Amino acid sequence: MSAKVWLRVAVDVPLFALFDYYHCEKVAIGRRVIVPFGRRKVIGVVVEHPEVPDVPEEQLKAVEVVIEDLPPCSNAWMRLARFAAAYYQRPLGEVMLPVMPASLRRVSAYQGKRSRGGPVARMDRRAPPKSKPFRADAVPDLTAEQQEVLTTVSHHLAAALKPILLHGVTGSGKTEIYLQLMLRALRDNKQVLFLVPEINLTPQLEAAIRARLAVHSLSGQLAVLHSGLAEGARLRAWVQTLRGEARVLLGTRLAVFAEMPDLGLIIVDEEHDPSYKQQEGLRYSARDLAVWRGHDLSIPVVLGSATPSLESWQHSIAGRYQKVSLHKRAKPFELPTIRLIDTRRLALNQGFSPHLLEAMEARLLAGEQVLVFLNRRGYAPVLSCPSCGWLSQCVRCSTYTVMHRRRQAKALLQCHHCGYHARVPLNCPDCGDPDLTPVGRGTQRVEDFLTSRFEGYTVTRIDADSTRTKGSADALFSQVHMGEIDILVGTQMVSKGHDFERLGLVGVLNSDAMLFHQDFRAPERLFSQLMQVSGRAGRHLAGAEVMIQTNYPDQPIYQALRQHDYSGFAQHLLEERRAAALPPFTWQALLIAQAKHLQTALDFLTQAAQLVTRHTQDATPPHEVLVYDPVPLRLVRVANVERAQLLLEAGNRRQLQALLSPWSRQLEALAKRCRVRYVLEVDPLDI
Repeated sequence: MSAKVWLRVAVDVPLFALFDYYHCEKVAIGRRVIVPFGRRKVIGVVVEHPEVPDVPEEQLKAVEVVIEDLPPCSNAWMRLARFAAAYYQRPLGEVMLPVMPASLRRVSAYQGKRSRGGPVARMDRRAPPKSKPFRADAVPDLTAEQQEVLTTVSHHLAAALKPILLHGVTGSGKTEIYLQLMLRALRDNKQVLFLVPEINLTPQLEAAIRARLAVHSLSGQLAVLHSGLAEGARLRAWVQTLRGEARVLLGTRLAVFAEMPDLGLIIVDEEHDPSYKQQEGLRYSARDLAVWRGHDLSIPVVLGSATPSLESWQHSIAGRYQKVSLHKRAKPFELPTIRLIDTRRLALNQGFSPHLLEAMEARLLAGEQVLVFLNRRGYAPVLSCPSCGWLSQCVRCSTYTVMHRRRQAKALLQCHHCGYHARVPLNCPDCGDPDLTPVGRGTQRVEDFLTSRFEGYTVTRIDADSTRTKGSADALFSQVHMGEIDILVGTQMVSKGHDFERLGLVGVLNSDAMLFHQDFRAPERLFSQLMQVSGRAGRHLAGAEVMIQTNYPDQPIYQALRQHDYSGFAQHLLEERRAAALPPFTWQALLIAQAKHLQTALDFLTQAAQLVTRHTQDATPPHEVLVYDPVPLRLVRVANVERAQLLLEAGNRRQLQALLSPWSRQLEALAKRCRVRYVLEVDPLDI
C-alpha cells in the first residue's frame, strides 16, 4: 500500500485557512482536485506539500479525484493569486477559483456519464466556432509624433525599465501604437494581454486587432475574454490562451488573471477607468495587478489614456513610470472647440438651451451626427406630487425610484440600487392628487423630446436600459458607425473608445451635479468623463464643437476643459490632494458593515476600530494609521439593509498592509458576534 502524501488545498470559502488532505501519491502544486468539504464535494487547488498536516492524521480525508484535463497552474500564476489574496485581504481560495471559467470549478462537470472527460475534453471534441472574416486593413502611416513616441516606448520596453504611461489626446492614435507594439511582441514569440475597461468596447477593438493580425495571416490567434461571454466561449478563450494557441488575449478586468505561459506584453487601455476596479467579491484593481504582474515577470506594461488617473500621473512625476505623450490627433483634424453655455439666465426647453438646439439643427442640416450626453438613465429621476410634496421613495432603500417609460406597457418606478419596481400610481398615495409630475430628466425623456423636436431625423438612445439584451449594444453602435443614426442620446457608455466618423457636435447636459459631490474623486472623474466624451467629436471632420451647459462656467474644471489642459488640471488636483493628505499621497482601506439595524452596524465598526487602535499601539514602532469615526453611508439603506463605514488611512502603504493582515483575520469572529455582514476594501474608489 502506498504511503500517504499530505496535500494543502485552497477552496472557495470565506475563511482565511487552507485545508489538509491526503492522497496515495504526490500531486503537483497548482493541480485542481475534487475533495470532500463538510457534507459536499468541492474543487480546490493544491498549493502546498506540508511535511506534517495541521490536524491529527486520523481526521484527514482523502482527495477523491485529481483533475488532469489541463496543466497545473503555473508558478507565475500562483504568485499572482497569492499577491492578490494578501494585498486585498481575501482567502487564497476566493481568489484562485472564482477567476476560472465556471465549468473548471464545478464538481458536476466531472461527474456522471454525460460529463465523461470533463468540460475541456467536450470542448475539444466540438468544432471551434468559425471566426468572422476580417479584411486585412492597410497599415496606416505613422505621424512624426507617433513614430517618435513608438521609438521611445520601444526603447524603454526593450530595456524593461519601468511601466510606460502613454498620455495621448483623444484621437491621437494610441491604438495604432498598441497594435505596433503587439506585433513586435508576437515577432518575439510572446503573448500579449490587452485589457479594456468595458465589454461594449471590445467589438470595435477586436475588429481592429483582427484586421491588423490578418495583414500577417495571424487572425486566428486572438481570444476574447469577458464576463458577458457564454460559458463555452469563456472556457475556450481560457484554454486556448493557457495552451498558447491564442497569442493575443483581449479582455476586461477578469482577463488579468488569465494563464498565459508566454506573456511578454501587457497593454491597459483607458487605464484611468473605474471599471478596472472590481466592486464585489475580491475587490481588486485589474490595472494595479497588471502592473504587479509585469514587474513580477519582468515584462513591459503600457498604460494608455487621454486622462490618466492621478495615481498613475503622480507615479510618472515621481519617476516610477515613464511618461510619453501624444499631443496631436493622428488625422489632420483639430480637437473640437469647447464652448460653455451659461444657463443661469436662459429659458431652457426641456433642459436644452436655445444655443444648443440651434447648433444641433445646423449640424443636422450639414449631414453631421450629434451626440447628447446625459449620465442619468430612465425618464425622470423622481416622481413628485405638487399638492403635498410626495416623492417616489423606494420602499426598500433610502433613495428615490426612477420613472421609466416602456414601449406598449405602462410606465414603471424602478430603484437602480435594489431592483424594486412598481407601476406608476394613478394618484398620489398620500393625498390622491392625480397630477403627478416627473422631476428632472433622464435619457428616455431627452430621447422623447428630441424625437418630437427634430422630426425626420433618427434619434437613438444608448444606455444600460436600451442594451440589456445580448448583442443589442453592438447592433446600436454599428448603426451609429454606419451613419444610420442622426442624434445619439447616451450615458457614459458612449463617452470613451468609440470612433464616430460623422460626429460634429457633442452637447452635455446636467454635468454640474458632480461639481459638489462629497467624494473627493468627483472632480477627477467629471473632468475625465467630459474630456473623453468631447473627444468623440471631430475625429474625421473639421470644425467640430462641444457645448457644455452649466450654471458655473468659471469653475476651474470647465476652464481647463476649454483649453484641453489635462496636465494643468491634474497638477491643480494633485496640489489639493497633497495639502489634504488624500490619495495618491496616502493609502486607504474601507470597512463597510451591513445589518438589519444601523446601530448594529455602527457598534460592529466601533469595536473594529478599537481593534485597530490595539494593533497600532502594539506594533514596534507603532503604526501611524488614522482611524476615522464610524459613520452611516450616504445611501444608508439598500434592500432593507442598513450600512455604515469605517475608513482607515496611512501615509505609508507598508504600514497599512502590516495592520490589515492581522486585523482582517479578527473581523470574521467579531462579525459573527455582532451579527453583521462586512466588506473590507483596500484602495477604495468610492467613499
